[in-house]
Amino acid sequence: QVQLVESGGGLVQVGGSLRLSCAASGSIFSINAMGWYRQAPGKQRELVATISSLGGTNTADSVKGRFTISRDNAKNTVYLQMNTLKPEDTAVYYCNAYGALGVYWGQGTQVTVSS
Repeated sequence: QVQLVESGGGLVQVGGSLRLSCAASGSIFSINAMGWYRQAPGKQRELVATISSLGGTNTADSVKGRFTISRDNAKNTVYLQMNTLKPEDTAVYYCNAYGALGVYWGQGTQVTVSS
């Protein structure tokens, strides 16, 4: 089992920045990749960014150039640096991990961008 705990969400004005953190614990040796997804009200959950165990990243076009995913292997933590936030970035952001033992999700953290 893998446990994921997110932090760092909140309320920010348009153009502002936030950094989300996701700390993994448990069977972390089994994780192949981690990432961030988001779900806005009335919409499906969508990929924001992923990072593999080797550091390769994939970022959605909608946030490319504004959001950066990174990881600190020593802390078993993945970060999402979000800059130049827009109202359409408002959503619940979920941390995700997958690997040999399955797919895991965090509880989600709310990000609200006010105009």
